[in-house]
Amino acid sequence: MDAQRPLGEAIGDWSAPPAPGPSAMEGRYARLERLDAGAHAEALHAANAADDRIWDYLPYGPFRTPEAYAAWVQQMARSQDPFFYAIRDLDSGAWGGVASYLRIAPEVGSIELGHINLAPQLQGTRAATEALTLMIRWAMDAGYRRFEWKCDALNAGSRRAAERLGLSYEGVFRQATIVKGRNRDTAWFAATDGDWPALRAAYDRWLEPANFDPRGRQIESLFTLTAPLLVAQDPARRPRG
Repeated sequence: MDAQRPLGEAIGDWSAPPAPGPSAMEGRYARLERLDAGAHAEALHAANAADDRIWDYLPYGPFRTPEAYAAWVQQMARSQDPFFYAIRDLDSGAWGGVASYLRIAPEVGSIELGHINLAPQLQGTRAATEALTLMIRWAMDAGYRRFEWKCDALNAGSRRAAERLGLSYEGVFRQATIVKGRNRDTAWFAATDGDWPALRAAYDRWLEPANFDPRGRQIESLFTLTAPLLVAQDPARRPRG
């Protein structure tokens, strides 16, 4: 290659992956189903009612009535981008959150995980973590080259969650957008297909039943397994397992 004309690596025989489409994904502790108002809205609205702060960094919500939330779910259930799932904790049997694929670009192999909204009862559970790993696993196994996570730069919990899942810090886009009348700087995290084999092994190890005590609490933290795999760490991260 001409040193005066540096070019990216040739992609070769890579082919575009499919758009998201599985109606359900299930692991040991979590089940995801394509979001549906009739099946999920009532239970999710009840779970969300415990704490309005879960809506602080989202461009919508809180929804004061079951009817308002059901109308929003009906709209999102028809969307192909974002492509929403409801999350069920198989330990408790309760529906407790949603997450979606978005910015879906099969033609270049890029996909994002976002619109994550976990009710207090689901936060911090192994089901919540497994649900997100199931979404990452589907995308990477389907052939996506890049998996993204973006969040409000002030959302410390989301920034920690991204790195805990092994998504490397890529910087902050200043004044990226406006949400609910407030400025939003956006922090970026991502993993690539080259990162995936090691990440998959870390997920599999963490999700083993032997890694949890009888109350479902982790023995070895996921961040212990994924931190060595990060290309770059978030300078704002506070040490936490």
